[in-house]
Amino acid sequence: MAKLEKVDVVIVGAGASGSVYAAVLARTGKKVVVLEQGPDWKLSDLISSDFWGRRIKTAGAPFILEGRNPVGYSYQSGWGVGGAALHYFANFPRLLPNDFKVKSEHNRGLDWPISYQDLAPYYDKVARDVGVSGDAKAEEIWRPAGAPYPMPPMKTFRNGDIWLKGFEAVGIRMVPAAVGMNSTDYKGRPACIYDGWCHVGCPTGALSNPLVTYLADARKAGAEVRAWSTVTRVLTNAKGTRVTGVEYYDQKKEKQFQPASVVVLAAWSAQNPRILLNSANGAHPKGLANRSGLVGKYMMTHFASGTWAIFDENVQNHMGTTGAQYMSYDRYGKTSHKGAFGSTFIVAGSALKTSDLGGFANARLDLFGADLHAFMKRAARGLTRINAFGEEMPNVENRVEPASEKDEFGMPLGRIIHSYDEDVARVWNANFEEGLKIANGAGAKEAWSGRGAIPTIHLMGGTIMGTGAGNSVVNSFGQAHEIPSLCIAGPGIFPTSGASNPTYTIFALSLRGAEQLVGKWKAIVA
Repeated sequence: MAKLEKVDVVIVGAGASGSVYAAVLARTGKKVVVLEQGPDWKLSDLISSDFWGRRIKTAGAPFILEGRNPVGYSYQSGWGVGGAALHYFANFPRLLPNDFKVKSEHNRGLDWPISYQDLAPYYDKVARDVGVSGDAKAEEIWRPAGAPYPMPPMKTFRNGDIWLKGFEAVGIRMVPAAVGMNSTDYKGRPACIYDGWCHVGCPTGALSNPLVTYLADARKAGAEVRAWSTVTRVLTNAKGTRVTGVEYYDQKKEKQFQPASVVVLAAWSAQNPRILLNSANGAHPKGLANRSGLVGKYMMTHFASGTWAIFDENVQNHMGTTGAQYMSYDRYGKTSHKGAFGSTFIVAGSALKTSDLGGFANARLDLFGADLHAFMKRAARGLTRINAFGEEMPNVENRVEPASEKDEFGMPLGRIIHSYDEDVARVWNANFEEGLKIANGAGAKEAWSGRGAIPTIHLMGGTIMGTGAGNSVVNSFGQAHEIPSLCIAGPGIFPTSGASNPTYTIFALSLRGAEQLVGKWKAIVA
């Protein structure tokens, strides 16, 4: 084992949250090392192909999946530098004020220890940092006013526009989707060319992935990104009051120790608890930051009710972006659907490809042979869809825990146990019913619900924030209650999930946490 120089901060994970911490800390002169278990991708590596795009999806040690609704994580995590934000859709909706006080207002779920107003300035900062296109003024029918987005909305195409009449028929207001993409040139990055390959990585830099935003800034400021580095444990002093660094295995599969004053765990939501639990020591016998017993608990996902339709015209479904053209919060009230509980976030107008996630071939899983061939011929010209994303309430039984099986480094695999409750099924079905009404109102020639197993999308929770060590793992800045020099970042710190895509909130929370870490550095490392 080589003796490595001590750094100010070691960050585990080079995705959305880790890249923000790296940029903020490196810009202030801190010596930063980012450890990423996968390869060091460059923009030139990204190829517009569903087959190639699987290289940047999940790899590494597998998770064991259990429960009534096992978590399908293959498209929700990433492999290599940039993480899942290399292949995300870059939908940038916000959480709304009603997401932060669900327990107080409805006696359901959990409360956040912060409000929308605490996070709003960071949404605005992130928009300026990475580039967001949209119409902030139009969103004010649902949320408090904020700064305008730095770029106007993206172009729309017939595959999105054709739905508007149907939404109007059922009384749902749609506005231009906020997306982390360039509708114009921005900060030296080109405007989008609308070829619809965002889900496998944008090689032009028009999409705000970490390689061209925060991680690029971090590298310019001197941060080191060390690929092929698999972290297995966070180490502490004998009293367990401060971190001393991390143990990891390098590309040669040799164990290394990286000393640091501060550790930021910014891996995937299921991986952070796995590392914390594997880091148990004499001072923290149940795992680090786990006095409450809540490390790995309250895992949550989103689910989606997709409505497909074929129109009797060419809707140019291959054009646009994988993210949405339009969005709506009109069903975002927690009791919007009679007899059900939880928010719904609605989007329309995603570019479609032949196969892979959300592609034509997956639109009618009941068809084979000649019937599938005939469908594909109709779909190539007229197929489009809308999606209604639903909110899962936190449930302590949905969890990640160590398994008896181990990976190649001797670290216990993680077991994710996940089941939806009755409210999820009710919201899921209500969204399907309304989706068909929208399709009929839009004049669809054919329309159907994308049913099957209830999907699991966007894994959150497992290291939730709260007011103290008795009810949570971290505070609102992502600092572990028990070890202030240990920070946790990403959607794992969400106490509730809302229904909107989480990445914009991940960026905002990470920026807030990183700035607080810089501001209180001396006290934290003392």
